[in-house]
Amino acid sequence: MSHPRLPPEFLSIPLAHRGYHDAGLRRPENSLSAFAAAVAAGYGIELDVQRSADGQAMVFHDDTLDRMAESTGAVIARRAAELAHIRLRNSDEHIPLLSEVLALVAGRVPVLIEIKEHLDTMLQTDGVLEAAVARALKSYAGPVAVMSFNPHCVAHMARLAPDIARGLTTEDYDPANNVPIPADVCARLRDIPDYDATAASFLSHKASDLDRPRVFELKQQGADILCWTIRSAVQEAAARKIAQNITFEGYAPAIPA
Repeated sequence: MSHPRLPPEFLSIPLAHRGYHDAGLRRPENSLSAFAAAVAAGYGIELDVQRSADGQAMVFHDDTLDRMAESTGAVIARRAAELAHIRLRNSDEHIPLLSEVLALVAGRVPVLIEIKEHLDTMLQTDGVLEAAVARALKSYAGPVAVMSFNPHCVAHMARLAPDIARGLTTEDYDPANNVPIPADVCARLRDIPDYDATAASFLSHKASDLDRPRVFELKQQGADILCWTIRSAVQEAAARKIAQNITFEGYAPAIPA
């Protein structure tokens, strides 16, 4: 199985968490305006995808619409055409398809796609969302990579898009903070056991847990290390002692010359 590496842009250009969003400017997270702002500022983009009822990749973080959209209920209960007409709160933005975002970015900055599937259990997925992501990326020429907390999603991407760099989103998996994931599943995932099996080439690890020995071990073995989510220059300076790049929000990090 191939282990495609992250394109070099992912190790130099800070990644705007869910786009360069700003609620005060009516620019919500995971919106086309947040992604356009990231491109204009020269930042890379981190975004999330959820599955629609008809198997399309929608750019949205939560399993349910309630927090971010002017509607309620599960994202997976609505078809893509319906989701695309739902307004994001306090904005004129709608929920975009992954294909819309890729067309907007058009290869100008790196795009890191986090696949959200069965994150409450970490059980096997049916590959439908992963296949939708693979279809969207088939003709995309810009720097792009995929990742997920769920190792099964990453394994599907290794099969469906073997030439796209893939990684694991990882953390300390404190059971108290990860309900309803079972404690035994948290204990297993904490040591990042699926890195080799998924043919991953990078981690995006929780910034406050970057000193974990397993992260250091994988870095020594050649893994690229990104981190989430940095909210100040002070946090960034600490994270960069271990991580090669950051996912950020709430401030404007410097872009290396």
